[in-house]
Amino acid sequence: MSEEKNKVAEISDLGEFGLIKHLTKDIKLVNTSSVYGVGDDAAVLDYVGKQMVITTDLLTEGIHFDLMYTPLKHLGYKAAVVNFSDVYAMNGIPKQMTIALAISRKFSLKAIEELYEGIKLACEKYGVDLVGGDTSSSLTGMTISVTVVGEVDKEKIVYRKGAQINDLICVTGDLGSAYLGLLLLKREQEVFKIDPNMQPLLEGYDYILERFLKPEARKEIIEFFAEKGIQPTSMIDISDGLSSEILHICKQSKTGCRIYQEKIPIDAVASKMADEFNIEPTVAALNGGEDYELLFTMPLKDYDLVSQNPAISIIGHITSAEDGCNLITNAEQEIEIKAQGWNGLEN
Repeated sequence: MSEEKNKVAEISDLGEFGLIKHLTKDIKLVNTSSVYGVGDDAAVLDYVGKQMVITTDLLTEGIHFDLMYTPLKHLGYKAAVVNFSDVYAMNGIPKQMTIALAISRKFSLKAIEELYEGIKLACEKYGVDLVGGDTSSSLTGMTISVTVVGEVDKEKIVYRKGAQINDLICVTGDLGSAYLGLLLLKREQEVFKIDPNMQPLLEGYDYILERFLKPEARKEIIEFFAEKGIQPTSMIDISDGLSSEILHICKQSKTGCRIYQEKIPIDAVASKMADEFNIEPTVAALNGGEDYELLFTMPLKDYDLVSQNPAISIIGHITSAEDGCNLITNAEQEIEIKAQGWNGLEN
């Protein structure tokens, strides 16, 4: 029997419940709301005086990730963090998570352990308890389903629908880097297909590669809001590109917006990569996606508080719905914003 078959047999020998026990044996619960985790028919949670927020995400190999250039540990970390980001986008704090995993026979036990190393690392960093999940066989590839539960005070919860005319439009971090990191990986993948002996040209682009392969959620921004007593009027995380996300806010708030090209934060490394691909960096920021930054609106009265934080950029303001949603270019042209972000159902 080949070495690979021996590796696959390790999972078969464990069985479904043995695999779950093996992957979760060293998990310790850190949140008081986690009464009971892995080991029964369901986890038990206890929330007193809090609103519970729940988000779920489905990741499919070949659609949402490519294992040719995505390390499994990074994949596990990212699968967890992008769901934490959804909870932060509600002004909440993620507390518990479940993982459902379908895997084909091509994956060894060691490979699944690497995936879970990334998941556990994310849980440790963000203080989230892994309280359950499920495993199943798959005829092809890998599918990961993540559900995250968070908590937020009833009066602090933030929706997409609360933006008001004259509110400031703000964004954290920089935009477009993750998309350009993906383009770089895809370019080197195509080179590898032609010549497997060719070394990938990745030097100097660590930042944009990490932004795509190992994104971080903006926990510190939620903590900043709490510390300064700031209450956003609307908020969303940027998974599908700035254009798609601001249109979500405007549609649900029944408003318009004006965003200024010169105010959109773009990293220097991302700009350099965009030049190599002959792409306008603003296009990557508007339509790229997977940045997992927070896009939020704020009353004008909080300008001084928000401007104190170097991680936050004010990029525009909310207008009436009749004014539409527009980008003001560096040449002072007004261009209608259209959603051109990534759509998992069309790929």
